[in-house]
Amino acid sequence: MAPLKVCIIGSGNWGTAIARILGNNTVKYPNDFDATVRMWVFEELVDGRKLSEIINQDHENVKYLPGKKLPHTVLAVPDIVQAVTDADVFIFVVPHQFVNRICGQIKAAIKPGAFAVSLIKGLSENPDGTAKLISKEINELLNIGVDVLMGANLAHEVADDKFCESTIGARNAATGALLKKLFQSENFRISVVHDVETVEVCGALKNVVACAAGFSDGLAYGDNTKAAIIRLGLMEMIKFIKIFFQGSQLPTFFESCGVADLVTTCYGGRNRKCSEAFVKAGGSKSITQIETELLGGQKLQGPETAAQAYKMLQAKQMEDKFPLFIAVHKICTVQMKPEQLVDCLRNHPEHQ
Repeated sequence: MAPLKVCIIGSGNWGTAIARILGNNTVKYPNDFDATVRMWVFEELVDGRKLSEIINQDHENVKYLPGKKLPHTVLAVPDIVQAVTDADVFIFVVPHQFVNRICGQIKAAIKPGAFAVSLIKGLSENPDGTAKLISKEINELLNIGVDVLMGANLAHEVADDKFCESTIGARNAATGALLKKLFQSENFRISVVHDVETVEVCGALKNVVACAAGFSDGLAYGDNTKAAIIRLGLMEMIKFIKIFFQGSQLPTFFESCGVADLVTTCYGGRNRKCSEAFVKAGGSKSITQIETELLGGQKLQGPETAAQAYKMLQAKQMEDKFPLFIAVHKICTVQMKPEQLVDCLRNHPEHQ
């Protein structure tokens, strides 16, 4: 079998951090992978130069991951169809809002036998308003197999080569073993599980809990309150997944994609950061305005995921079982004051 060609779809801070690992591993395993890793870059001008040219000439994504050199094997390609042509493995690392449009652009260029890995932490939406897994959306749009990678992986720490773990949810053992070769490095350790839906939904729901943690930080409630938010949030995540994505396995929640990702996001992620700033703005700015000001083109996933969870729970008349998820949605949409968050948690079902 010819070595597999790898294409990364997306070049934000997380996509670029992953590119650093993949660009080294394709060289390490020449029998499995073609050395060149193509990375689709949404073209932008940075100080008068095209971002793709900067990456290819200076081997650095100065816009989204400044100061971190990329292997020479990573090739930035601004034309998305050119980037994906003849590729065997697609790594999706874009905001979930863009998946539908991107898949429409590349569908005709997908070769038979190709497959994908989604690193996207969020949920899509069915026409009836219910949530759809991003992996399922990619699968339906491109008619290819899609596995997932989720974990306690803040992009700047991965780029700094600080030790961390991640979880691959793979539907078959052979693909899981191949993906472990592609992603694992000395300081980026991989566990492979087959409970794919749980791995993926944990990656989405933890952002909702991180918003609650950020509200708490903005109100200076302290570490005890945040610990309670993390615990109650985890319990709601477990319950939600069991209701809407049947077949989940409890041990998956104790992988990096579960409790570890939840903890690190509640202390260091963009959803926590923006939610804290939202509270400190005292109602003078919307969560969308905060996102624009603080993230430099990156996107928040927590508020949208909270809105989708709210719709799903409302349809089943189960809002009272998930007070944290409901409170996050209502605070983000200015239906509730941040100060009311703790009021919602005082009589949490876990305390009954």
